[in-house]
Amino acid sequence: MRNLNSGDRLPVGRLKVVCVVLCGLLSVSLSASGAGKDDLLRSLRQRLEGVKAQVGVAVVFDGRDTLTLNNDVCYPLMSVFKFHQALAVGDACQRRGISFDSLMYIGREELRPDTYSPLRERYPAGGVSLSVAGLLEYTLHWSDNNACDILFDRFGGTGATDRYIRRLGLKQFAIQVTENEMHRDLEACYRNWSTPLEAVRLLELFLSGKAVGEPYAGFIRQTMIACQTGKDRLPAPLAGTKAVIGHKTGTGDRNADGRLIGTNDIGFVFLPDGRYYTIAVLVKDSAESAEATARVIADISEAVYRYAVQERQADA
Repeated sequence: MRNLNSGDRLPVGRLKVVCVVLCGLLSVSLSASGAGKDDLLRSLRQRLEGVKAQVGVAVVFDGRDTLTLNNDVCYPLMSVFKFHQALAVGDACQRRGISFDSLMYIGREELRPDTYSPLRERYPAGGVSLSVAGLLEYTLHWSDNNACDILFDRFGGTGATDRYIRRLGLKQFAIQVTENEMHRDLEACYRNWSTPLEAVRLLELFLSGKAVGEPYAGFIRQTMIACQTGKDRLPAPLAGTKAVIGHKTGTGDRNADGRLIGTNDIGFVFLPDGRYYTIAVLVKDSAESAEATARVIADISEAVYRYAVQERQADA
């Protein structure tokens, strides 16, 4: 996720401080009411007891009722920002009047060997032309880092994606560095951040058609539903149900303190009765194992799903 924006930049240390202050000023800690939501909030807090990490949660039910927990923190997005990028690419193609079928030539030098890349594994020598849709499948379906940076190179870098999201009216986030830049400097991972609620707001804008139109939105939606990463996170408790989930994960390395920088999952869930909810669970600086951190996200997903199915059906 790297392609540094031009212009002045704060040092990473100062950036973290400013980020925390901004989130504290602009975010809400809880915007939900009613006994059912109170019970859900208690359940979420209980599930987080003893977890050695900062965990933020935001959920919007049916585009109306909002619940947040620990939202006043700036969480490193990691590969979740590939969703932001996909929307920006869709918007650019829509404005230019070009299709996701448009082809782009990929040289060998663009397929870096020192990063996660199923694209490179399939085309190690490069010299291939792939469609925008093909590259988006690699980024959204497999979270491919090389495909991500190739799209940044073709569509204006991280700056273009950041500006596009801000034009949608969102402010509690930043996208400043590419995958390659994060790989070179782990501290740079903290420069791509969001509050959980802002991630959910972006999902809501996407589902409402206000972010990007068809057929671009439909392709992104279906590709997220087919996502192959993070099956042990938000999708885990939905296995065997009739719910349909589309999501985007983000996974970071351990920082200098031995903590996982970011382990995330955001997505939308369509229930069989026509209801839906959007959800973001962002985990920052986890001292837990990767497996235990993923279980935290799955546990939260289970509680939210149970509430959505049982409590909200009872209220209908």
